Amino acid sequence: MKQSERNVWIQVLSATAIILLLIWQAHRPRTVGLDSGYRQVMGTFTRVLAVASDKNTAEIAIEAAMTAIEHVDTLMSDWDPNSQLSAVNRRAFSEPVAVDDDLFEVISAAVEYSKLSDGAFDITIAPVVLLWRQAKQTGIAPTDEQVAAARSKVGYKNLLLDGQAKTVQFAVEGMALDLGGIAKGYAVDRATAAMRQAGATGGMVSVGGEVFCFGTPAGQKPHWFIGLQDPADEEAILLRLKLDGRAVSTSGDYRRFVVINGQKHNHIVNPATAESASDFSSATLIAPTSMQADALATAVSVLGPEKGLALIDSVPDVEALLLPSAQPNTFLKTPGADRFVEKDTP
Repeated sequence: MKQSERNVWIQVLSATAIILLLIWQAHRPRTVGLDSGYRQVMGTFTRVLAVASDKNTAEIAIEAAMTAIEHVDTLMSDWDPNSQLSAVNRRAFSEPVAVDDDLFEVISAAVEYSKLSDGAFDITIAPVVLLWRQAKQTGIAPTDEQVAAARSKVGYKNLLLDGQAKTVQFAVEGMALDLGGIAKGYAVDRATAAMRQAGATGGMVSVGGEVFCFGTPAGQKPHWFIGLQDPADEEAILLRLKLDGRAVSTSGDYRRFVVINGQKHNHIVNPATAESASDFSSATLIAPTSMQADALATAVSVLGPEKGLALIDSVPDVEALLLPSAQPNTFLKTPGADRFVEKDTP
């Protein structure tokens, strides 16, 4: 074949490729992206992005997600005296308390995460959490006697569950449950399921530090990108994570904390010591479900670097990026974490 003929064939093939690309773009399914904006649910800021074939479907998906989150909040809030969780905390020492399937599922899962983490994750930590809430209001640290009394009521092994009757009972008087380390993740999972059922082809659900992304964003972006905040500067992003069908949960000591007598106490409490977990300024978990990421982020924060990484290594398909408080600019990562990190992160 002569050079001139070869050039003609190259031009023909190039033109054909361009025509096929234009035809594909003209006939590919078009999507609409819709943003709920920020709403306050579960004591934090919640946001839902929905991707669907049309605006009406996207709107329905967003409202379905919000309804699911609000439902979880009505069941599991320890601030609402009318929630099922509050009823459990009031009555479960005196009698077995029947609960909704959702609440029983979360409590049962929490017990499994307690076993997995050797008690580092423990929803019966509520008496100690309440003690530190009171300290935040008064500015006075609890006494050693008060801490010891609260610790004596903590222990997931004293939580009695009946799977058939869906009841919860306490073996120790004064026990109480705090679902702050798992309920938001569960709410994100329920919201994601509701969006899919409503017809969304993609979306992002964010409840505080719990995020789940599925499908792809509207437009040309191939991934959802989630920024990981610098604990030392709320305006700065350390890196961006690219997520497809994955949850990310970040726990840290840089948002919810109180300073008493010059000492910083954050909201993550070690069940064994009743003191704040202080090894990490930020612990980010990437997992298949938000409930899993939420619970494991809390457990890792309590366990510290060595035991925390060992725990994550024992759980399939879960990765971690940890910022030690002593080395705030150095990430500790599980082997597979880098595949979720956007390489062009500033």
